[in-house]
Amino acid sequence: MRKPLPDLISDTAALLLGQRTIRCPHPDCPVRIRHRGITPEEAKRLTALATDHTRH
Repeated sequence: MRKPLPDLISDTAALLLGQRTIRCPHPDCPVRIRHRGITPEEAKRLTALATDHTRH
């Protein structure tokens, strides 16, 4: 499924500012987590949280 244009622009702007965006893969879920400058362990934890639709 393709992301809407405003989401692509927002994610690209965040990436230019050095932030990473993790989105829930569920099509209708608006959850996203942005992070910058965190440990790999914390990145894994946030990725698991964002991609597990049953947790939000």
